[in-house]
This record gives sequence, structure tokens and C-alpha cells, in this order.
Amino acid sequence: MADSLVIVESPAKAKTIKKFLGKNFTVLASNGHVRDLPKSQFGVDVNNDFAPKYITLRGKGEVLEHIRKEAKTAKKIYLATDPDREGEAISWHLAHILGLDPASKNRIVFHEITANAVKNALKNVRKIDMNLVDAQQTRRILDRMVGYMISPILWAKVRKGLSAGRVQSVATRLICDREDEINAFDPEEYWVIAAQLPAGEKRKPFEAKFYGRDGKKLEVGDKALADEILAQVGDSPFTVTKIKVTERKKHPAPPFTTSNLQQEAARKLGFTTKRTMMVAQQLYEGISVGTKGATGLVTYIRTDSVRVSNEALDSARAHIAETFGAKYLPEKPNFYKGRRGAQDAHEAIRPTDVSLVPKSIKEFLTGDQFKLYKLIYDRFLASQMVDALQQVNVVTLDANGCAFRANGVRTLFDGFTAVYTEGRDDEQESEIALPPMQEGDVFCALAVTADQRFTQPPPRYTEATLVKALEENGIGRPSTYATTISTVLDRGYVQREKKQLLPTELGVVVTELMKQNFQNIVDVQFTADMEDKLDGVEEGQAKWAALLGEFYGPFEQTVEVAKKTIEKVKIEDEVSDIPCEKCGEMMVYKFGRFGKFLACPGYPACRNTKAIVEKIGVPCPKCGAEILKKKSKRGKAFYGCEAYPNCDFVSWDKPVAQKCPDCGGQLVQKIGPHGSFIRCTAEGCGHILRAAKKAEKSE
Repeated sequence: MADSLVIVESPAKAKTIKKFLGKNFTVLASNGHVRDLPKSQFGVDVNNDFAPKYITLRGKGEVLEHIRKEAKTAKKIYLATDPDREGEAISWHLAHILGLDPASKNRIVFHEITANAVKNALKNVRKIDMNLVDAQQTRRILDRMVGYMISPILWAKVRKGLSAGRVQSVATRLICDREDEINAFDPEEYWVIAAQLPAGEKRKPFEAKFYGRDGKKLEVGDKALADEILAQVGDSPFTVTKIKVTERKKHPAPPFTTSNLQQEAARKLGFTTKRTMMVAQQLYEGISVGTKGATGLVTYIRTDSVRVSNEALDSARAHIAETFGAKYLPEKPNFYKGRRGAQDAHEAIRPTDVSLVPKSIKEFLTGDQFKLYKLIYDRFLASQMVDALQQVNVVTLDANGCAFRANGVRTLFDGFTAVYTEGRDDEQESEIALPPMQEGDVFCALAVTADQRFTQPPPRYTEATLVKALEENGIGRPSTYATTISTVLDRGYVQREKKQLLPTELGVVVTELMKQNFQNIVDVQFTADMEDKLDGVEEGQAKWAALLGEFYGPFEQTVEVAKKTIEKVKIEDEVSDIPCEKCGEMMVYKFGRFGKFLACPGYPACRNTKAIVEKIGVPCPKCGAEILKKKSKRGKAFYGCEAYPNCDFVSWDKPVAQKCPDCGGQLVQKIGPHGSFIRCTAEGCGHILRAAKKAEKSE
């Protein structure tokens, strides 16, 4: 029987914390939220100051019984859930279930799961912060109002199974509005005139682009002008008239905030926001690292702050000096300014211990864990290194009165880029080497060409750029972005093509309906203002019931008008070229919880559905038919024979066309902690053929 009981959210977190505390402590996990609003009813008493009706979540009975049993004999109970609104609310609910006085000191918080952080938290026990709890309750009730009052209208007027959401509807609108911009875009013609100039032996030619003539910059907008310039240049020599050499510094990026991490993991690792947050949570809660046991590898992962503790700064600077040398260490630590409106409640995301170099613990991590940990580690280390120094050359050349320019970039000192360079959503700048030259040098062009081009519409959103747009517009909070994007995809409002997010017909129809009837709900500024008001509740500057009353009155009136005025919308399903094997009708595409699938249009008379399959160009090792890529009911990719049920070949790993050189067995691509590899599946063989060049991205 332990003297003290510590309650956290997850078993992994409990295991890590238990390692730091003695035998007098019992550490248990609540497995997330324990109470919430009921799914079967509205659950908010709008006539009684919006009092929420909470119920114990289904499946939590056994967990709570165990916690109650330990709590009865514990002399002291510590509520150690995450240090944010959601975590504060979970602690408040636990206090209610255990009969604890919310005004008593039983709440501890820490921003990294390390021995020092946990032990210091136990020395600084505080009361539950009701401002944080009220802010979380207000958000939850607002979301319940929007979801439970608008969704039935969408069910009745558009299609069953649809939903509206205070943040998801705005995110869908952003994607739809971008598509409207793309469709309305009127491309403008322009021409790029470029000369290929020799750079000397063993050097690639360098390029100079037309800049202007008669001392003025000139845009080339049509073929006639392009031909005129080509004729003027003719076979004229290119003479260097001016060389401008400057040096510029490149500054390191700050350590990660939640949204920065989501964006960078999408750019560099190809991770979805959901995948990023799932792996980041594992790194935060703790992973077994050899003899060290369960170890929290990164600090708290839901943050909008770029602040770093002095202790972490000192550790990083010592590591940089020892590993890279004094020239890579700035005289003083680098400090960064957070974005406007950041709450700055936690530190930036960083490694808890810089001595845990990624490659030194790689064997203990999965492939995804290693990639994300290395990204966080490298970004943090680089943020405390010196600037990179580059030399920029701009060379102007004259060809019979036409000015051309060549640009060169050369690194003089790599600085922080020795560790990390921030990704970009647009084209990355690369080093361009120009040959040594001086004013008066003359070059004879190898070729002078004119290429017709057209201005491009704004690009479609990717997950990275959508997260950036949501943050810039103050929509939602970084901790909600992954859920928001998953929801709009699952509902079929948005689909992913490669990395781009496109609105579906359903998404366009629902968004237009929302814009016409619930303008405030899908208004970017209104949603951002609501986030500011929620922050006001958290800071104790606003009363939560008053905020809900201010919103509910006009919203209820809007809902009643919408019920009467919205006409039923019929959305035709996209017809496939695949006949239903049960009734012969051509199947149609539908969207479900786990993505797109095929269904018979004869429903309910015919209830046949089937997954959308993809041929991978590999014959079945059992019968020779095609192997198809399919999805399970849970949305996970697997590979099976097209002759099923006559052939039962199935594999979670992707089969490859080659046969095992040792036994002739079937080879598959597998993904392990150290990347992907190809292995024989024949019993007793297990031959590893070679490392795959690129890991198959998980579905």
C-alpha cells in the first residue's frame, strides 16, 4: 500500500513517471477523459446558465474502480494530467469522481517527463485552475451547440451522416475558397529569355536571364517582343558590365511549436498531422531506452511558445561547443520572439536531454519515432548555433544593348546548416556556382532561348500549408489541427490527392449551404475572435456562461430560420465502371469513415459494397493472378489476390516482383526501426535481399 497516488492520462506516461518515484508512490492512468457530454442527447441546460450534463464514459468503469480503490488508502492524491486546458479539465473530472475538494492543493504539472521535472512538480502542488477548466468547458459546449444544432439540418437537407463543426467548417471553407480562386484564375503570358554561357573547362555552363534594355527593367509579355529581343541579341558577345558581391547571413529557425512541427514533418517526412502528433505523444510520454528504461525524450508537444529554459540552453551550448567547436557557438544564447497572440504557457518542443543523440538511441525507436525525434533534436540544436554566411554574386552582362543577369550563391560558413535547414513550401534555393570573372570579360553564348510561360494560380493547400493558414488566421489551436484535418477527410468534405487537399462535391455543397445560412460559423474572423474570447476565459477576464449566452441567442434564431428556409439538396453519386456482382447495376463511389469505397446504388434492396482496389503489378505467388492493394475495414492497407475467395493469399507487407535469389520465394517490402528492407517470406529462409531506397509510406 503506497502513501501517495499519482494519476496521469496514459499508461506509457505512468510507466515513465513511476521510474522516478519511490515505492511510496502508486502511479495510475485514467486512459484519457473519464467524463464527457452524452452522445445520445444535447447534454447542455441552456436555461440554467448552460450547465453541462456530464456522464462517465463507456468502458471506463473498470479503470475508475481501480483508481477509487487505490485512492481510498492513499494519504495524498496528485492529479498529474497534461499542463493545458484539456489536462486541467481531466483533473477536475477526476477530482469530482474521487470526491476531492477542487479548492484543495492536489494538482501538479510538468512540461517534460524527467526526474527533475516530476520531483519539482511535487514540491509545487497547486489547486485546480478553474479558469483553465472553464475555458475547456466553454469550447466543448460551443462545439456541442454547433455540432448538435446544425448537423441534423445537414442530415435532413443534404445527406445522413454529415456534421458541422466550429473549426472543421471553417477549415473546409478555406479549402473550398482556394479552389474557387484556382478556378477563377486568369493566367497571364510571360516569356523567359535565357542565355547559356560557358564557364570554362570541367565546369557546367551558367545561365544569365534577360533583365531589360536601355537601362530599364523590361517584362516580356508576348512572343513578338521575345522575338524582337532574340533578334537584337543575335550572335552578339556577352560583356560583363557590373559585378555586385554581397554577403548575407541566414539565421536559424526557432525550436518547434506544435504547428511548426506539424508543418515541417509534412514537408520533410511526409507525415500527416495525425501521424505527427501520435508519434510526438509517444516521444513525450516515454520510450524504453536500454538500461535507462522508460524515458520521456521530448518536452510537452502542445505549445505555441518558442521559449526555452536556461538549463536547456546551457546544455545545448555545452554540447555544441564540444561536438562542433567554438566557432559554431554564438557569444550569447539565441532568443526568439513568439508569434503575436501566442499563449506562451509552455516551452518550445525540444529534447529533454541533448546527450541522447538520435543515432545513439536509434535501435530503441521505431522508424517514425527516430525520424521525428531527429527532426526535433536537430531543429533545437541548430536554433542555438551561429548564423550561416553566404556570398551572393549578381553579374550584369550586356549583349547589344540587352541586359542579362546571372546570380550566384556560395556558402562561406555553414553555421547552423551543418545540423539543420528549415524546409519550405515553395522551391528551395540551391547554391549556384558562377565562374571567376571580372568587369570587361566577354562570353560567347552557347545558346539563347525564349520560353513561353504562364502565371500560375495559388497552389492547393497541403496539410502543412493548411496548418499554417489556420494558425495565421487564429482558427482553432495547434493541438486541434490534427483532429480537424482528419475530420474533414473522414466526412468526405475534402480528399487528398498526393499531398494536396481538394474539396469534394459534397464539401462544396455543404460549405455553400453554411455560407448562405450560418455565415458566422464559417467566417474566419468570427472564429478567430471566438478563440480570443476563449483565451479571455482562461485568463479570468471573461465569464464562461456570459460568453455562451452571447453566442447562443443569435445562433438559436439562425438555426430556426435555417430549418424552415433551406431546401433539400440532391448530390448525385459519381458512377464507376464496375458492375455490382449481385444485381448488375454500375456501382457508385461513396465516402465513409475510412475513406472512399464502392457501393451499389440499388440500396436498400441491394446492400453490396466493396473496397476500391489498386493493382501493384505483381503476380500472386499462389495462383498467378494480380495482387491488389486493398484497405481493411479500419482503413489499413493490405495486399490480397484478386481471385479471392478462390485464392486466399494475403499480406500486410507489400509484395515485390523479384523472387528470392536463395529459394525462389516471395519477397516483400518491410519497414523496421531502421527503415525499409526487402525480405523473403518463405519459411526457414528469411533472406534479406537489399535495403529499399525509399520506405513505403504508411497509409
